[in-house]
Amino acid sequence: MSFTQSLRRSAVDIEARLDFLIGQESGGRVPLRLRGAMRYAVLGGGKRIRPFLVIETAKMFGVPALGSIDAACTLECIHCYSLVHDDLPSMDNDEVRRGRPTLWKAYDEWTAILAGDALLTLAFEILARPETHSDPSVRAELVLLVARASGAAGMVGGQVVDLEADKLGVPAAPSLAHIRDLQAMKTGALIRVACEAGAALGRATTSERDALQRYGDALGFAFQIADDLLDADGDAATVGKAVGKDASAGKATLVSLMGIDAARAKLKEVETEAISSLAPFGSRAATLIDAARFVAQRTS
Repeated sequence: MSFTQSLRRSAVDIEARLDFLIGQESGGRVPLRLRGAMRYAVLGGGKRIRPFLVIETAKMFGVPALGSIDAACTLECIHCYSLVHDDLPSMDNDEVRRGRPTLWKAYDEWTAILAGDALLTLAFEILARPETHSDPSVRAELVLLVARASGAAGMVGGQVVDLEADKLGVPAAPSLAHIRDLQAMKTGALIRVACEAGAALGRATTSERDALQRYGDALGFAFQIADDLLDADGDAATVGKAVGKDASAGKATLVSLMGIDAARAKLKEVETEAISSLAPFGSRAATLIDAARFVAQRTS
């Protein structure tokens, strides 16, 4: 089976589990409008690369997919909530996501805000359940890892830094170090924690976790460089959302700093960095190596 086929098969399983988890939440007492909005946000397609990384990293340590899929789904809930909120008029003001109206356009702003809130809360409810892992200490570690990655020093903080130039007129600091730090928070944190979560589920050693953290950091940076290149040089119909918005908003990206050709070269360098981080695992890391190549070469 090719990597793309594995990713698609995993996405089908993850989507089915997400649908079940949303339907199961709070014993059926969720208002229909809210449940519908949550489903719209989460079940609208996507590559499901973050949950895929949780599952495949855990597999390296002997954890079957059934033993990691709930933890994997929490990251997709958080990722989708972040997209719902990022798309709002007060933030990125996007009207199209994955080739269809964003949640606030399909419903309205207040529903989108509350659906995002509910998805974030659901993620931590899932992490706390015994079904996610039988060992309470592992569940507690997962909660801590995911909270740090998605909070003020991670994804949310990165969004604030990203929006400051557009909303407050704060000059962006156009340096490679600044951009890498920003992207490590906004995009990289959830990708890195996907690898960390898989390692936690598999009770990996400290050295193994360190290697996977380096891989996750590099993979997250590669993902964002590819995203910036798609925004600068991609086709909206293929990408599934509006393009050219970063430049018009004055956001600091690797493309704005270095230009398209140099950014492509940097992407190749970071892809190599990610793959090199996996050397300690040998052939066990074959799927994660393929994931790095896929992320660097993606067209949507």
